[in-house]
This record gives sequence, structure tokens and C-alpha cells, in this order.
Amino acid sequence: MVSRNIASDLLLIAILTAFQVFILNRIALFGQYIPVLYPVFVMFYPFFRNQFQFLGLSFLLGLCVDAFLGTWGINAFATTVIAYFRTIIFRTSTDTTTDFFSFQSIQWTQFIFFIITSIFIHQLLVQHIEFFKFDRFFEILFNVIVTSIISFVFILAYTLAFKIKQKV
Repeated sequence: MVSRNIASDLLLIAILTAFQVFILNRIALFGQYIPVLYPVFVMFYPFFRNQFQFLGLSFLLGLCVDAFLGTWGINAFATTVIAYFRTIIFRTSTDTTTDFFSFQSIQWTQFIFFIITSIFIHQLLVQHIEFFKFDRFFEILFNVIVTSIISFVFILAYTLAFKIKQKV
């Protein structure tokens, strides 16, 4: 188990925000696809902690990214939505029926499906709100898919580097 408190959560939010804003947003793969890493905070937040605190911290993370990128709450909304539905996403990804959630107890395929589903929902919300044009639906959908794949690679590297599946 990971021993975390509010101070370490705020430090992690600051680090993820800085990494997203100052490093990843300067990497435009193929000229337009920016990898997204900051939702790892929401995905891998321990399940046993206070849910209201979790939602507030998730909103704060998205709001910090919005403040630096000037996106007017889009990331805060998307991050809070995946935080709110994280338990449902986890249950549908893993077919678990118990109330005890842990990444240690699931298989890698279920873990990967959870990551892909979470990042796809996050990117779908961000890009549909950002463009907000239904006549460009397929262009936005293609952009969501490519950005989700690129982000998945970065999130998987983060997961393997910090051994998230064994800790949470």
C-alpha cells in the first residue's frame, strides 16, 4: 500500500501540473498530438481514501492545468468527471463484484483496459468541449483516439517506472 497524505497529494499535483505544462505540452507529436499524463493522479489514487477529498483534489489538479493553459475549466471538468466515475470504470473494466478495490488483485489486461477507458473518456470530454462543433465529429474522434494512444504509452511508462500496479 502507498502511504499518502494531503501534503504528498498536493506535491504530486504540483509535479504533475509542472510536467504537463512545461514539458509534455511542448512535445507535439506529428505536429498536433500532445500526450497527457496528469490524469494518472485520478486513475491511481488509492481507493480507500476519502472520496470528497479525492474529488476536490482532482478538481484542483484540472484547475491548475487550466490556469497555465488558459483552457477555462475544461481540464477541471474532465478530470473531475473521471474521478467521479472512477469506481464504475474500474468495476466495468475488471468484472469485480467486491467493494475492495486494488490494482494488485487484477490482471494486466484488466489494468490496461482500465487505463485505456479512463484516458479515452478524459480526452473525449476535453476535446469535444474544446472544439464544440458537431460537424467536425469524426475529426475530433480521430484526434481523441490518437491522443489517447499516445497518452496511453506515456501512462504505461509511468506505471512501469513507479510500479503502480504493485503499490496501489
